[in-house]
Amino acid sequence: MTRLQTATPGIKPRKSKPARKAPGHWLLQDAKARFSELVRLVHSEGPQHVTVHGRDEVVVIAAEEFRRLKGGLTGQALIDALQASPHRDTDIAPQRTPMPVRQVEL
Repeated sequence: MTRLQTATPGIKPRKSKPARKAPGHWLLQDAKARFSELVRLVHSEGPQHVTVHGRDEVVVIAAEEFRRLKGGLTGQALIDALQASPHRDTDIAPQRTPMPVRQVEL
């Protein structure tokens, strides 16, 4: 037996609101469906945010920008910072203390 849904008098059925999308923000399903457009906008307008369930999940950026932000893996920034330090000539002598030796029975 099937049940027929009848409208309750005085109560209108709810209509789902269309998702609001701010410039530079994409719903995941829109980003997937229009990926080529998203990539073009990354190059012309900058980073594009992709949301899942209303929360920012990822930001799509150009590869060049990613490389710039990631930096080199050489450690050159650390070397430069240490060399620029006013305390770079300070000698740091490690304190060495003998470690106790435990005998293990076999």
